[in-house]
Amino acid sequence: MSLWTAGEAARATGGRATGDWTAAGVSIDSRTLEPGDLFVALTAARDGHDFVAQALERGAAAAMVSRVPEGVPEDAPLLVVADVQGGLEALGAAARERTGAKVVAVTGSVGKTSTKEMLRTVCAGQGRAHASVASYNNHWGVPLTLARMPADTDYAVIEIGMNAPGEIAPLAAQARPDVALVTTVAPAHLEAFGSLEGIAAEKASIAEGLAPGGTAVLHGDLDVSPILEAAARAAGAGRVITFGEAPRNHHRLLRATISDTTTVAEARAWRTPLLYKVRAPGRHFALNGLAVLAAAQALGLDRALAIADLGRWAPVSGRGARELIRLDAVESDLAIELIDESYNANPASMAAALEVLAGARVRDGVGRKAAGRRIAYLGDMKELGPEAPEMHAALAAHPAMQRVNVVHTVGPLARRLHEALPPERRGRHAATAAEMAAAVRRDLDAGDVVMVKGSLSTGLAAVVDAVRKLGHAAPQSASGDD
Repeated sequence: MSLWTAGEAARATGGRATGDWTAAGVSIDSRTLEPGDLFVALTAARDGHDFVAQALERGAAAAMVSRVPEGVPEDAPLLVVADVQGGLEALGAAARERTGAKVVAVTGSVGKTSTKEMLRTVCAGQGRAHASVASYNNHWGVPLTLARMPADTDYAVIEIGMNAPGEIAPLAAQARPDVALVTTVAPAHLEAFGSLEGIAAEKASIAEGLAPGGTAVLHGDLDVSPILEAAARAAGAGRVITFGEAPRNHHRLLRATISDTTTVAEARAWRTPLLYKVRAPGRHFALNGLAVLAAAQALGLDRALAIADLGRWAPVSGRGARELIRLDAVESDLAIELIDESYNANPASMAAALEVLAGARVRDGVGRKAAGRRIAYLGDMKELGPEAPEMHAALAAHPAMQRVNVVHTVGPLARRLHEALPPERRGRHAATAAEMAAAVRRDLDAGDVVMVKGSLSTGLAAVVDAVRKLGHAAPQSASGDD
């Protein structure tokens, strides 16, 4: 498959191509590069120019560079541009310009990756779909996703994130979405924004990139929803669709029936009744699914097919995926259920995850202990500003905690939660994830359900791995996210 020829890439970037090459993909990492990819030598933690020779040896079709690296011959297949980041953005802009795809851009404090994946699943059922990989949602992730978009794409789903003020609008301008979706606004990155209103204003700026006549799909139940709606209208949105549980919303969730592995939701799209399913437990998944159906309507997708395909979506590792960890190769009842939420955390997503754990079904009489338990390993929630210690301590009083048997904590902020928990619920505290992971074996027993959640930098993936190593992991038929 040809994604970019040398001539197309040179015209798109204003660069100079050496050789007559054709690229089938675009990569920024020489370690994961596929043969035929265009390697983009970005300068981040390390200068990508240092890895051009390695990329070419691994089969790269060419490399985008701002200079010919040392040890690379002048006649090597290259795309020489003035600035590599600018070249990647130009390549992404050209990809967006040449496609007739309808584009959805997704942002939000919680749930943007799972909502993006729901949309990918729904769109793929009705055309050729393209979407961001993992959480490629920053200054290089968005243009990279666009640059990888085939010209014959029918639907594209672009995730847009932020860490500081002023980041979302330029990325939205690159994506130029037909639909802009904001999942929710919650305390996250408070250090950078100072207030929930500041976060809302930044999230709302996604509407500034809307194509003429585009649609904004917004959470309508928040205290800051008026900020979102006013910004969308000021940006010229042709239509604003709100979703939520309040009667004022165009897409309104009426009821969510949550089982151990599934959520069945009843809703209305104005006067039209909706019944849909998500293969993950949690009211937040029902709301995100409703946002997806609102976006699907704005895209002109067939609603019945969209509902059917939404029912086939399941979360990915680190964002609520559920696994059965079999402790015995023969006795299938001797197992632990793992809910992996280790990718990220803020107060809103932590509360949602605790509700999922509280509703999980344990199994009694199969382990050393008579009753199965709900056990949480909770790590620091980062970037919450000066109120972070109090936000961690407040989790101890969350209603879902009443159904959690033991809470183990990791990190200096999570220590405040540890101290606030009642003695009967207070588990171990560790300064690091590695320290916590080393003693996981003695914490757990057959019949338990264990959830692991914290900000990525806390490193709780090590705890997830330690739980997995207790046995042979078997994915559940249905699962849970962030």
